[in-house]
Amino acid sequence: MSLIRRLPAPTRLPLPTGRFRYTVERDIPVPMPDGVTLLTDRYAPAGVPDAPTILVRTPYGRRGLPSVLNGLPFVPFGFQLLVQSTRGTFGSGGEFDPLGGEQEDGLATVEWIRRQPWFGGSLATYGASYLGYTSWALAAEAGPALRAMSVQVSASSFRDAAYVGGSFALETVLMWSDLTARQERRLGMINGALLAKRRARRAAATGRPLAELDALTTGAPLRFWQDLLANDEPGAEYWRSRDFTGSVADVTAPVTLLGGWYDIFLPWQLKDYQALRAAGRLPFLTIGPWWHADPRHGLVAVRESLAWFRAHLKDDFSGIRAHPVRVYVTGARQWRDYRDWPPPGMRVRPWHLHPGGGLGEDGPQNGDPTRYTFDPADPTPALSGPSLLGSCKPVDQRPLEKRPDVALFTSAPLRADLDVIGPVSARLYVRCDREHTDFVVRLCDVAPDGTSLNVCEGGRRLRPGDPPADADGVRAVTVELWPAGHRFRRGHRVRVHVTGGAFPVVAVNPGTGEPLGSAAGRVVQHQEVFHDPDRLSAIMLPVVERAAERTRSDPAAEDC
Repeated sequence: MSLIRRLPAPTRLPLPTGRFRYTVERDIPVPMPDGVTLLTDRYAPAGVPDAPTILVRTPYGRRGLPSVLNGLPFVPFGFQLLVQSTRGTFGSGGEFDPLGGEQEDGLATVEWIRRQPWFGGSLATYGASYLGYTSWALAAEAGPALRAMSVQVSASSFRDAAYVGGSFALETVLMWSDLTARQERRLGMINGALLAKRRARRAAATGRPLAELDALTTGAPLRFWQDLLANDEPGAEYWRSRDFTGSVADVTAPVTLLGGWYDIFLPWQLKDYQALRAAGRLPFLTIGPWWHADPRHGLVAVRESLAWFRAHLKDDFSGIRAHPVRVYVTGARQWRDYRDWPPPGMRVRPWHLHPGGGLGEDGPQNGDPTRYTFDPADPTPALSGPSLLGSCKPVDQRPLEKRPDVALFTSAPLRADLDVIGPVSARLYVRCDREHTDFVVRLCDVAPDGTSLNVCEGGRRLRPGDPPADADGVRAVTVELWPAGHRFRRGHRVRVHVTGGAFPVVAVNPGTGEPLGSAAGRVVQHQEVFHDPDRLSAIMLPVVERAAERTRSDPAAEDC
């Protein structure tokens, strides 16, 4: 039996039948309104007149492995594929301004496609990460020719992923800046994929101001890095032309989304899903036990996208599943099918933080606040968590839990399985002797042997007056964590971390209020978490009963 046939159902690919032939036109010049020319490769299946067209716009190259990742497997099934290098990359003219100009260039490309004699009237877009972003950039205004979209590990805006809860996503942004700065050099993509994380962490560990880290990593200042440091304030003009969340509801083409529990874009991808639902659309959604650079989701993306394109470009709905939402529940090793997201029947239950490190559904108890100190010179590290490159699978958090700057709250052993599936948040009552500080919340699953694996996390950067403090200086803070799909098994315990950092996944808050890029000072921050009857600090867990929708065990699958 072939490897593909032995894959579990959610990842298995259909195989084309018959002899496969196709033609390739390389370096087709596509003119933009400002005179810049973007280079495009066209793959067309032989003997298939008016084959539907799949458009991919990418900054990462058109040849070799990128062509396979960019949709070449669709061509044997009767689709023609256009792969275009975005402005300023891999031979296309102009300057590469990341996230900028993608709507104008994308719409100009769609208009060019409509004029070509080989275009049969049906268009789709496909792609992951930046490629998905370029799809969203043109989707609302592409017109009726756009019949389908398939977007993976991406979102209609990267703004909030760059400033997670208001804190700068240092590691991810620095790695991506490094990767794109080197990608057109010899072995640049391989070098970047293998070493960008190491270079980013080494640069971050120097403690130099953020504005110097791009040159320290790549040898020269980078426009994108400097732009993000200069435009971190909410409402910055820089993001107005780079944020397409406001137009998601106007997208009429059917959309299928694929994400991962540990992906950097998952929270905002789910907001795109909910915006489509609120507009009366019926998008499909798949979430697996994957992270951003996880190769496992590539096979699933091709399989589900092929079914989607067949349905909406060829009127063949035989491969479309019955339920629009499919999620993998870690801990249970089980795929669940739902009618919507969040799952129907989900109940949000507060688990209260207790004095002395307890956690439970019983009400808050009297006691002194939990105190710890965050020192920017020795920042609380992140042992795992969503990042751009490398593995982001859950790891044992016990080394982190030994630190005095991590407050722990742990439940008693569970008497029954607890399925947490949906959006996760925390409501904390906190006080700090600095108006500028961060709070990071992490949800963990503690096994009977003591292993403590991270499930999801999130953070919130506090500024003067945001949120406002009461007469005692206590602030009510809502922290949005990554969504979760996880079973806490009977006998396991639920644990919550509260701390002041997750370095270098997010940049250290120096406590001084200095500008993001130039901050050089560091001030120790004394933090308190209140958990008494008047200040109900709690983590809000979305609980789903096991029988709420159709389930399908997958013993061949692994959580991570």
